[in-house]
Amino acid sequence: QVHLVESGGGFVQAGGSLRLSCAASGRTFSRYRMGWFRQAPGKERVFVGSISTRGTGTSYADSVKGRFTISRDNAKNTGYLQMNSLKPEDTAVYYCAADTSLDGRYDVWGQGTQVTVSS
Repeated sequence: QVHLVESGGGFVQAGGSLRLSCAASGRTFSRYRMGWFRQAPGKERVFVGSISTRGTGTSYADSVKGRFTISRDNAKNTGYLQMNSLKPEDTAVYYCAADTSLDGRYDVWGQGTQVTVSS
């Protein structure tokens, strides 16, 4: 069973940057597509972006395109979400997830990390 642990959240002023990490247990991390999601207070969890198993392909939600970058280091079993030009509307709990069933659905989730952007 894969376990995911996010870190790197915190408080930042608008225009600032943060880098979130997602550390995965197990030796099969490189087999799984990874995704990042976020959930703002009172709202549903939404897709932020994803990265292919080898890191050669990424996709992003329109709201973060050009500001956020997803990467991964399979040798370190870790994924990353670099967030630049942060806005107050980026405030949310951020989750990483993995498609361990290889069926296109994210079935393993981390516990989440809070990101708060002040104006």
